[in-house]
Amino acid sequence: MATLQIDKLLETVVREGVSDLHLTTKQPPVVRLDGRMVQLETKVLDNDDMVGLMKSITPERNQQELQEVGGTDFGFAFGDKARFRVAVFKQRGDIAMVLRQIPNLFLTFEQLGLPTEPIQKLLERPRGLFLVTGPTGSGKTTTLASMINHMNDTMDHHVITLEDPIEYYHQHKGCTINQRAIGVDVPSFAEALRRALRMDPDVILVGEMRDLETIESAITAAETGHVVFGTLHTTGAQGTVNRIIDAFPSNQQDQIRVQLSTALIGILSQQLLHKIPKGRVAAYELLVLTPAIQNLIREGKTFRINSSIQTGRKYGMQLLDDHLFQLWKNGLCEEQDVILKSNLPDELTHRINLAKKGEMSDDDDFFEDEDDDDDF
Repeated sequence: MATLQIDKLLETVVREGVSDLHLTTKQPPVVRLDGRMVQLETKVLDNDDMVGLMKSITPERNQQELQEVGGTDFGFAFGDKARFRVAVFKQRGDIAMVLRQIPNLFLTFEQLGLPTEPIQKLLERPRGLFLVTGPTGSGKTTTLASMINHMNDTMDHHVITLEDPIEYYHQHKGCTINQRAIGVDVPSFAEALRRALRMDPDVILVGEMRDLETIESAITAAETGHVVFGTLHTTGAQGTVNRIIDAFPSNQQDQIRVQLSTALIGILSQQLLHKIPKGRVAAYELLVLTPAIQNLIREGKTFRINSSIQTGRKYGMQLLDDHLFQLWKNGLCEEQDVILKSNLPDELTHRINLAKKGEMSDDDDFFEDEDDDDDF
């Protein structure tokens, strides 16, 4: 009975294009549709319902982990329709679940709204650290999957992905792709990254750089001749650089600034917003490392990174707030939504107000233009 019930719920999720399904006691199932939470018109779930639903999809190993530590994560395929990433956890002594839908199809850079040419150039680099950042639910996994799929279509690399859990499954095409699940194939990200260096990789994807050891190992791998993709829950390129440096003890930070300035090749920071009239759209900030930005990182002048991004348009760089302004200007997003996602909400509000009065052209910037003739 529980299997039939979960199948019906997942059919609804796939059919309606829902991103997340929330199941918890004392309320009906809730879905996140276009970023908003909507209750389904079904029965209120009780504890017996939740136990049955959980057991119908959760592997034995994960059920044991749930009992031992109060939570577990895994992925599973819903036939050939979609994959789901599942978080099962206890709350108030009862079981709750959140299932995120992972579409089977990879999106192109154009469909994602990514700046295609600079991203492709970064993916062609033979070594270096490329970070995709943003808050939970901002689409980082989808963006990285599309990047790996692009490499699979156009290159002949050995790609190793380290994920918790595996979400998008990649077939072997031009690339050989080995995907390792943390907690199943290998105990931790740090251990998986150490082992990966002995597997003749060209590209390593680190699903989450969640601790100092993993961050340090990723930087080292990028320095030693590999392309390393990583994610952080940070907002903006400038904040990401500071987050990495601040993760290290103060007596190591000067050394890390030097290492990061040579290992880093780019940072893509993203946010998801409601799209008018429905759907969702991503806003991006892109940093491409230039000699000028290398010097800022090395010299501890990261507060000037935003200005360098603003003046680095010829490399494809853009600030998040510039993209947010364009999304509002083009009628794709509401004013309140772009301001909520902004890094500098007061300045973006001022910019929008000027645009409403016709006092600002599309080419006006937050920062004064500076000459920047640095090359890669």
